[in-house]
Amino acid sequence: MDRVLVTGGNGFIGKALVRELVRQGVEVVVVGRNHYPELTALGVQCHKGDIRDPECMVRVTARCDIVFHVAAKAGIWGDRDEYHAINVDGTANVIAACRTNGVRGLVHTSTPSVVFDRCSIEGTDETIPYATRTLCHYAASKIEAEKLVLQANSSQLRTSAIRPHLVWGPGDNHLIPRLLDRGRKKSLKIVGSGENYVDIAYIDNVVHVHVLAARDLVGQGDGAGQAFFVGQDQPVRLWHWINDLFVRLNIPPVRRKVPFAVAYAVGAGLEAWYSMARLAQEPQMTRFLAHQLAHSHWFSHERACRVLGYRQLVSTEDGLNRLIAWLQSGQTEKVDENLNP
Repeated sequence: MDRVLVTGGNGFIGKALVRELVRQGVEVVVVGRNHYPELTALGVQCHKGDIRDPECMVRVTARCDIVFHVAAKAGIWGDRDEYHAINVDGTANVIAACRTNGVRGLVHTSTPSVVFDRCSIEGTDETIPYATRTLCHYAASKIEAEKLVLQANSSQLRTSAIRPHLVWGPGDNHLIPRLLDRGRKKSLKIVGSGENYVDIAYIDNVVHVHVLAARDLVGQGDGAGQAFFVGQDQPVRLWHWINDLFVRLNIPPVRRKVPFAVAYAVGAGLEAWYSMARLAQEPQMTRFLAHQLAHSHWFSHERACRVLGYRQLVSTEDGLNRLIAWLQSGQTEKVDENLNP
């Protein structure tokens, strides 16, 4: 693995991945919609472009042996056509460019949302089928994108997909800042019993498994054509973990509860209203979010361990300590309103 392209290299996962690849002495190219002086200072070749532009993707994948396709439109609210154009058509462009330039491997950043079918998931593995009753355009578009990537696997272009769940840690401008903002405003309520377990994935562990997948694709290729769930060694009780974080940051813990059925109904109503009013901003509650906050969703990581040699580098407790130190340092970044489930 000598020269790689990272799409979405200035995002939370992308930037952490770029830094690790540079640290390992890999030549890194990034494509994004803006200029990124911070990455340029690391010696990264930054190209301004869009994954929806096929010609751009052909240009930036030239002479690369691996492509990390991290770019995506995240969030759980927005225009269906835009989600499809970026997440599906953009992924198709990446695949086509890889084939044109003889790229050896493509690692796609996917999401466990591709299998979420409105019920709790507890310890299942990658044999679980894709969801057929998605509740947001993000999940639907990521299903199509992952299928494209895995179906593209061949002896000429090896592919794999990584499914990290609730990625967090220093540099996070998605999940944690939004939680803290709502916690300080006391606008959060526990949905359901508050005892549901979920997978979370510390950023260093997510980067680690991406690199392992890439090295596998240019090596033995045991993981080619496969998807991999990844997260901490053990799931956490979601609301207990959130409240532990809040207490350590002197934010009042969340105590108020709302039944799942009520939250789901409110989400359905808000979705209907926002659609009729053509509001672009994300509703405070949606049906998808109600399910995610109330139900368990954690997965077996055995395949990633067995096939890729994945082992968690940073424990949940150590990660929490690092996150709090970063938050208290005041070096947090601007919040991105698109939460990547």
